[in-house]
Amino acid sequence: MKKFIGVIIALICFQISAQENLVIYEVPGGYKYSAHNDDFTVLVREPKGTWKDLFEYNVEVDLDTKSKASMVHFDFDKKVEVKVRKNNGNINNVEIRPKSSGVKSNVNGNEITFVLDKPMNLSVEINGDKLHNLHVFANPMEKHRPDPEDPNVIYFGPGVHQPKDQPGDVYHIPSGKTVYVHGGAIIKAKFLVDKAKDVKIIGRGIVMQPERGVEVRYSKNLTIDGLIFINPKHYTIYGGETKGLTIKNIKSFSSNGWSDGIDLMSCSDVEINNVFMRNSDDCIAIYAHRWNFYGNAENYNIKNSILWADIAHPTNIGLHGNAEHVGDTIQNITFSNIDILEHDEDDRNYQGCLAISGSDKNLIKNIRYEDIRIDNIQEGQLFNFRVFFNEKYSAAPGRGIEGLVLKNISYTGALPNPSLIQGYSADKQIKDVTIQNLKINGQVISAQDPTFFTIGKFTNDINIKK
Repeated sequence: MKKFIGVIIALICFQISAQENLVIYEVPGGYKYSAHNDDFTVLVREPKGTWKDLFEYNVEVDLDTKSKASMVHFDFDKKVEVKVRKNNGNINNVEIRPKSSGVKSNVNGNEITFVLDKPMNLSVEINGDKLHNLHVFANPMEKHRPDPEDPNVIYFGPGVHQPKDQPGDVYHIPSGKTVYVHGGAIIKAKFLVDKAKDVKIIGRGIVMQPERGVEVRYSKNLTIDGLIFINPKHYTIYGGETKGLTIKNIKSFSSNGWSDGIDLMSCSDVEINNVFMRNSDDCIAIYAHRWNFYGNAENYNIKNSILWADIAHPTNIGLHGNAEHVGDTIQNITFSNIDILEHDEDDRNYQGCLAISGSDKNLIKNIRYEDIRIDNIQEGQLFNFRVFFNEKYSAAPGRGIEGLVLKNISYTGALPNPSLIQGYSADKQIKDVTIQNLKINGQVISAQDPTFFTIGKFTNDINIKK
């Protein structure tokens, strides 16, 4: 009976929300204090409507400092006004990033207001503070919420959910299932998809502090859409030997060692669209063989996203492969319309907002970076493309990198360390590279300049164009 009543309430709530242009979600009662950050008070409303109070979640960021930042989320259609009150200290200046969003704010005392006319993910930074900032996730309205009574739906309604009969805080998801996580739900577990197909994990809810967010192994045709992942111990999305993977509109925070965002090993036919990744290791990493996963990595389309690497790389390709035979191939990968908000790495071996690390006998080819906007970074390089032997993680150098395009890459900020293009030997080269319209602080770089980047040994056919 209780389950039936819960289903009816969920359906009524959905019918009501479907008639609205703005939907906010209540936090489960047990988390109103433990998960709250009091740095900001955030309100949202339809134009000239009634203000609605959002819950400001506490999210830990940056491995080096373990800082406490804030996050709010809501769904809307058409247009909304957002009001942010700073609860401690004065407002001297405000920056809303990414700058490509074009969002402008008005400041009145200790309050900020701005208007949104389309869904977007934003960082509101006061007085230059990026470690205690406010993350605003303004989602599109949900068009289709699955039926809780459908036997192929695993429905997590408002409240806290943690497995009781499945050891290791894991929800095992079989083939053909749609997992729906309501925006008022908190999941204290990871989702595991193993040797399954045709699975969807969707919703507006939060996966909080799991071992991993979603683990996908030896599977086909999966979609992960709309969830927020707060501080998993390790990866947010961990994929191995999987084909046909779509990751959309997820948001991720991590602050632990080896807490990468999206790490995919021997996966193919992948689309990553409109994600916000703030991680203390690589935000997106694409490998061939690693651990128990085998095979090439092919056909990736990564677009319309925001990457914030408090540590390590925003993007990384190629470090791991199978050095026990002729080698794997990593190919046909495109990054487009990407905003990179941070890169902070003091180890030169792991620098590069755009990084290709050709090791473990991997052949890496047909890689394209286009329309990439990079904000001021603390420490690192814009790009690092090398065929090399990483003795810590690899068993051999890579076989080569070929067919690399960088187009419309822009950087604004203090000069980073010079970028690097370098092969390993005469038979393990980087070749067929085109760099077109690379801008650093508005200056188009049309020739090799050691101030900006170095072309090292064992390279061939490197073309730099305006």
